[in-house]
Amino acid sequence: MAESLIVDGGNKEERYQTLLPQAEALIAGETDLIAALANLSAALATTFDWLWTGFYLVKGEQLVLGPFQGPIACTRIPHGRGVCGSAWARNETLVVPDVDAFPGHIACSSAARSEIVVPIHDTTGRVVAVLDVDSTEQASFDAVDARHLEALVAKLSPLFPVAD
Repeated sequence: MAESLIVDGGNKEERYQTLLPQAEALIAGETDLIAALANLSAALATTFDWLWTGFYLVKGEQLVLGPFQGPIACTRIPHGRGVCGSAWARNETLVVPDVDAFPGHIACSSAARSEIVVPIHDTTGRVVAVLDVDSTEQASFDAVDARHLEALVAKLSPLFPVAD
């Protein structure tokens, strides 16, 4: 079934207000994790035209590349390393206005200037993945992005298997 996305609004808040119900509809009733992540990365990339939008999945002590939109990316990121690994280790959203100023930043693309990484939890609260977004502009992300992206990824929790 073909899906369409309506992108509307000039400012960031308006774009999120238009996107969020559509994104929720994309994943409502979806039982396949990869399908949901792929559609969400495409919806976010289409709406905001960021450099890179995608997901890393927790596998053991690494984040492993999942569905994304943008240039090729780092395949594996260790726990606690770079912005993604740090967001996972700290279990908190990290907004980085200047990636060159972030200690231990892993430069998957030299074009990235700012980044936001949002942990994703399963239904028990365990971090099981992260949403990673990069921009070619410094200071592209703020509390508005953090609030809306956190709300969006919270809808993914039921799709992740709970570890025994």
